[in-house]
Amino acid sequence: QVHLVESGGGLVQPGGSLTLSCTGSGFTFITSTMSWYRQAPGKERELVASITSPGFNIYYSDSAKGRFTISRDNAKNTVYLQMNSLKPEDTAVYYCKAVLKGESGYEDYWGQGTQVTVSS
Repeated sequence: QVHLVESGGGLVQPGGSLTLSCTGSGFTFITSTMSWYRQAPGKERELVASITSPGFNIYYSDSAKGRFTISRDNAKNTVYLQMNSLKPEDTAVYYCKAVLKGESGYEDYWGQGTQVTVSS
């Protein structure tokens, strides 16, 4: 069974840093595209960053570009999101998503989310 578990969320001050982790199991991690999404109350869930494998092609949203870094360690089945220069508008639940090839095509799987709060 596919499982994604996020960790690393918490409360940080504006300008601070935080690193999120997402560890997957139950699927072939090295061939799956991993992404970070976030959703604030009353807002649509939005893509923050994604990373492919094995090519490690990377995408960032405009808001993440220059501040966030996505990376992955396939030996640990883990994807990371390093967040620097955090702003109050970064406050959201951050979700990890895996896209993998299933029997009937590509399938999306989501973690449970981890809360990031940026506030003074």
